[in-house]
Amino acid sequence: MSHTLTLDSMRSDIARMLHEDPADIADDDNLMDLGLDSMRTMTLASQWREAGAAIEFSEMALNATLQHWWSLVQPSRQG
Repeated sequence: MSHTLTLDSMRSDIARMLHEDPADIADDDNLMDLGLDSMRTMTLASQWREAGAAIEFSEMALNATLQHWWSLVQPSRQG
């Protein structure tokens, strides 16, 4: 399933993994505190790479917030 990544689509993907409402996930929430584990994070990284993002699990693990992950995806969305 390939889709264009947006901040909202990433939030929805995370919410789906956590069985939460996307509105309950703030940009600066620590996603590990919300229940996201490393296996799910790797799954998200893989899914987003398939959608064209240059994102790696190791970078995501440094700061487990949607805001940080969006900043990692931004360069691959240019041009």
